Amino acid sequence: MSVNAFFAALRDPARAQHLALRSPADTLTYAALIDRVRDCGEQLSRSGAGIVASLLDNGADWIVLDLACLASGAVHLPLPLFFTPEQIAATLRASGAQALACAASDAGRLAGFGFSPSAVAGELTLLRRQARPAQLPPGTDKITFTSGSTGLPKGVCLGGAAMLAVAAGLAQATAPLGIARHLVALPLPVLLENIAGVYAPLLHGATVDVRPLAQVGLSGSSQFDPAALHAALTDARADSVIVLPQMLRAYAGWLHATRHPAPAGLRLVAVGGAAVGTTLLGQARAAGLPAYEGYGLSEAASVQTLNLPGADLPGSAGRPLPHARVRIGERGEIEVAGSLALGYLGEPAARREWWPTGDLGRIDAAGFLHIQGRAKNVLITGFGRNVSPEWVEVALSSQPEIRHAVVLGDGQPALGAVVWPQGDQDDAALARAIARANQHLPDYARIGPWTRGRADFSAAAGLATANGRPRRDAIRQRHADLFPPSEQPLQP
Repeated sequence: MSVNAFFAALRDPARAQHLALRSPADTLTYAALIDRVRDCGEQLSRSGAGIVASLLDNGADWIVLDLACLASGAVHLPLPLFFTPEQIAATLRASGAQALACAASDAGRLAGFGFSPSAVAGELTLLRRQARPAQLPPGTDKITFTSGSTGLPKGVCLGGAAMLAVAAGLAQATAPLGIARHLVALPLPVLLENIAGVYAPLLHGATVDVRPLAQVGLSGSSQFDPAALHAALTDARADSVIVLPQMLRAYAGWLHATRHPAPAGLRLVAVGGAAVGTTLLGQARAAGLPAYEGYGLSEAASVQTLNLPGADLPGSAGRPLPHARVRIGERGEIEVAGSLALGYLGEPAARREWWPTGDLGRIDAAGFLHIQGRAKNVLITGFGRNVSPEWVEVALSSQPEIRHAVVLGDGQPALGAVVWPQGDQDDAALARAIARANQHLPDYARIGPWTRGRADFSAAAGLATANGRPRRDAIRQRHADLFPPSEQPLQP
């Protein structure tokens, strides 16, 4: 879908007075949204900035800015609020961003990155600096830094047509659900929410309910209050929401413990970002949550496959969406086509028909994709058995006492694990949970040595990506004395 076609859909006179955005600060009809986007685009044009970074909490201002960049031709570089100062500095330096949009209250703090105030529009401040923009692949409309498994994020350059193709595919696939209201529950710089939680609902003609992250229960990158999410879902009368697996686990557990009924109007709780597993899906559905797992990656503009009512196989990542083509390469690697990135920031343009994802998988006879782990993460035990750690980690994190787990043990006689507890669990409870998980694993995949993590698996601690995937190298290094590469790990 072209950018022009997307905005033509938003300008449809039939929806002009329908509610497009709802937030504590703004309530915008589609006509009012188009006016705000036009005004913001004119401000961006006057600034002369070709690359516009943003550091904003979730809200109508974020969405207006993003759409204004898309409409005006400016490249949007959205930065998560939990980025460290070093990460912010690195991304701004690598991109050569000439403008930075932020809340007025943050302007003074961000001046330290070389910016000075340029214009103010309500609560939104646009800072400017003299900088040489980085060379970007032609057609770049957005740079997303929210993926990756290393401490320094890597910029993925995306074109509007690819992003909107994904949004259109999602809108087509979910049309039978009749979604009229979507609650934004993930940080908007996370590409999954940006595309599936804003672009796709707007194509539907739905209302996007967007609130500051604290009001949906998120604090920093890893603190989550399921009661706040429940209150927001209920108040918004939401038909759909997107969550990460750890959020789903906490919310389903809260519903069960408090005996609150799930919000009656929910039709789709889409779960992505990391492996989910049939146990968690079963727990969520038993609590009344219509949870469905999907799969995607930033290099293909987010969602590629999704389980849906009527086309659902728990344990799989779903069937390919209308915009996506998915195949399995000769070495078992998942490859995708149809909505690919233009390349990485600072690297030559990557024009290719098929993108190797780095994930291992298979497609069954019914067309469902099954994820079997990351190719680079495969462990070879001391007995020569190849094990995808993600499979074992799902078994561990399906235990109610364990929130996160990372499996190690390359070259070792037995696999080891670093685990982080769910709530206030002692080591004896963790040991019982690991023993239960081991009962359902073959002998070569069972956990022997293990240790409690030294920090929670979060982006703030440097041990996870923005969408919750563990940074394995960082976790391995943080526990190097317990899990040395040439010795068997020590049990606590």
